[in-house]
Amino acid sequence: MDNATLRRILDETRTIAMVGLSGNWFRPSYFAAKYLLDRGYKVIPVNPNYEEILGQKCYPDLASIPDDVDLVDLFQRSEAVPQFVQPTIDLGARVLWLQLGVINEEAAEKAKEAGLEVVMDRCMKIEYARLYGGLNWSGVDTGIISAKRPRHLP
Repeated sequence: MDNATLRRILDETRTIAMVGLSGNWFRPSYFAAKYLLDRGYKVIPVNPNYEEILGQKCYPDLASIPDDVDLVDLFQRSEAVPQFVQPTIDLGARVLWLQLGVINEEAAEKAKEAGLEVVMDRCMKIEYARLYGGLNWSGVDTGIISAKRPRHLP
């Protein structure tokens, strides 16, 4: 997926349902959710093991979310992805995002056939930092050179 498409998705997204978000501060999902909350996104935790994560009400599954959701971010094993495609469609989300190391071509094809955009094997936190600034502060070559300040969400 090209940078322009990733930027557009990040720009158009306001509400993220994060499936598998952990309440443990040392887990990657927790870091990603906190980072995205700090950038102005609304993050809805989806995990039946918690009542609340990062001050946000937690839901046991996607079907329980009463709010509109733009993007479903999966912190799940690759083989578990297919069970989340139909609930993502039913929720009315526009994007299904599979985190780093999560790849399921069959599920991605089903989601695309239903009109969803699919991002696989990428982290929203890393992509945001790479495209809008911040990742290069830690010495990572993002391949993006700009004299403009990063644009943060309102």
